[in-house]
Amino acid sequence: MESINLLKECEGAQSIVISGHVRPDGDCVGSCMAAYLYLKKAMPSADIKVCIEKPASVFGCIKDFELIDSSFSVEAPVDVMIALDCEKSRLGEAEEIFKLAKKTINIDHHISNEHGCGDINYVIPSASSTSELIYDVMDKSYMDMDIAKAVYIGIVHDTGVFKYSNTSPKTLRIAAELIEYGFDFPSIIDETFYEKTFVQNQILGRALLESIMFMDGKCIVSYVNQSTLDFYNATPTDLEGIVNQLRIIKGVECAIFMYQVGNLEYKVSLRSCKYVDVSKVASYFGGGGHVRAAGCTMNGTFHDVINNISGQIEKQMKEYVTE
Repeated sequence: MESINLLKECEGAQSIVISGHVRPDGDCVGSCMAAYLYLKKAMPSADIKVCIEKPASVFGCIKDFELIDSSFSVEAPVDVMIALDCEKSRLGEAEEIFKLAKKTINIDHHISNEHGCGDINYVIPSASSTSELIYDVMDKSYMDMDIAKAVYIGIVHDTGVFKYSNTSPKTLRIAAELIEYGFDFPSIIDETFYEKTFVQNQILGRALLESIMFMDGKCIVSYVNQSTLDFYNATPTDLEGIVNQLRIIKGVECAIFMYQVGNLEYKVSLRSCKYVDVSKVASYFGGGGHVRAAGCTMNGTFHDVINNISGQIEKQMKEYVTE
C-alpha cells in the first residue's frame, strides 16, 4: 500500500479527532500522541483532540498527555477523524465520531484490518507498529524531541524493546533516527516498559503461580477473575505484560492470558513464539491482531473458553508437525 502524507490529507481541516482502540497500549498511545503533537505543530490554528480511554499513567512522560480527552466530548461532525492502531469497531466510544466525520483516515498494522476502514487508508501488516507508520507519514521538517519520544515509545512497546519478530531493519533504522533527537531513551524503556508497581508484581506472581501448562508443555494459560482484581484494588492496566511473561517460559510455544470483564465474559490475550499464528485463532473468535500477538473477547466458563481456543491452536500445531 502506498504511503500517504498526513499533513496534506488534513489540509484545511479546522477540527481533527485522533483516536485508537479500547484499552490503549503503548503503540496506541504513542501513535496517537505523536500524530497529535505533529499536527498541532504543523496546524496551530486547528482544533485537534486525542480521544481515547484513559491510558496507563506510565505514559505521562509524553508531552500533553494530560490533554487526552477520555470523555469523548466532541461536537460532531468533525472535519477529519484519524483512527490509529485499529479498525473502526475497536474504537469504542469514538466509533460514533468516526462514522459522522466528514473525512476518515485509518493508519494501522494489524493483519486483521488489511484493507483499512477509512476514506484514506495506510495499513501495512508487516510494520512493527502503528507508531512506525506514523513516522512514515510525517513531514520530517516538523519533527522535534517530543514527537520523536512519542513515536519511540510506541515502537518500543509493540516490538518488546526490539526483540519480537516484527522488528525489521527499517524499525531499527527509525529508532536510531529517533534517539538522535536527544531524549533519555534508556529511562523511557525502564519507566514505561519494565517498571511495575508493587500491585502489578503481586498480580503477575499470582498469575504465574496459578498458571497451567498443557499440550505437553507447549501451551500455558492463566487467568484473573474480578474478585482477584478487587482484592488487589487493580484495574486491567495492571495486567500488562503478564501474557509476555508466560510466553517466555522454556518450552512454551503459545501463551494464553485472560481476565474477567463481565459475567462469563473474558478478555483473552494470545502470544506465540515460532509457528502458531495467533491472529488466525483470535479472528476465528471475532478478534484480531498479529501473527505472534493477538486477542479477542469470549463468553463462557473459563474451561469453555480454554477448550475452544486450544482446539484452534492444536489444529495449527498438528499442521506444523506434519509439514
